[in-house]
Amino acid sequence: MTSTLVEPLLDWYDEHARDLPWRRPDRTPWGVLVSEVMLQQTPVRRVEPVWRQWMQRWPTPSDLAAATPGDAVRAWDRLGYPRRALRLHAAATQIRERHEGQVPTGYAELLALHGIGEYTASAVATFAFGQRHAVVDTNVRRVLARAVQGWPLPAPSLTAAERRLAESALPDDEPTAGAWSIAVMELGALVCTARSPRCASCPISDQCAWQAAGSPPYDGPTRRAQSWHGTDRQVRGRLLAVLRAATAPVPLAALVAAVPDADLRDPCQRDRCVVGLLEDGLADLTDQGAYCLPGAPE
Repeated sequence: MTSTLVEPLLDWYDEHARDLPWRRPDRTPWGVLVSEVMLQQTPVRRVEPVWRQWMQRWPTPSDLAAATPGDAVRAWDRLGYPRRALRLHAAATQIRERHEGQVPTGYAELLALHGIGEYTASAVATFAFGQRHAVVDTNVRRVLARAVQGWPLPAPSLTAAERRLAESALPDDEPTAGAWSIAVMELGALVCTARSPRCASCPISDQCAWQAAGSPPYDGPTRRAQSWHGTDRQVRGRLLAVLRAATAPVPLAALVAAVPDADLRDPCQRDRCVVGLLEDGLADLTDQGAYCLPGAPE
């Protein structure tokens, strides 16, 4: 069935695709890699301005590798999950040292880069180098679950069966496979959304197994949205914001002031988060007992 979905989906993408800088003809493999790391768990509208700033400041992997890890964390701003900035910096350093400053073209070489998993390696190999790989993100999983399997939502976590389905859906030739991969992803982002799918605007609704089944509602385990307020993630973000804004190492008192006791869920939360930042490499402790971003001068 999936072979009959290709043409209408590609036609739809040609007309409705968002104009994103990492998709343009002048994109670089490095730009694609940066975008894929930034887009993990972060929406496009938040990523695009930060991506542009990064690419202006560090247009090549070697440019980022020459900066400090703290520079990367500071430039990451408020994208969330800031360890991704450290991973990008580490990957850039590997690219400079092992690949003469050029993003490697092979899937295995991409996968060997620090912090690069199967999804990102597949995405870069496909979108930067035109290779044929199954690029399976949340949007792709949802489209295939509905259109092919007739399910309202995919399983909570990626399964081997889903991966096989995505691989079997790929057109045989590399250019069409790459176009298909990005078109399915875009359909999931813009039309076949999780909460309010716009089935009337879907180019493949007449072939959708979920539509044919009457669009049955999801009846599996409750999927809870991740909380934010009061969590360790929020506290870590407030502490990290102090370090980003500082031009010199800051004393512990400055971190305490950023998250007063009244805002803590438990008495140990702030201390736990400070230790977590140090353990994750997102902060350094100077010999004088002050705190700074990694690699910042003491």
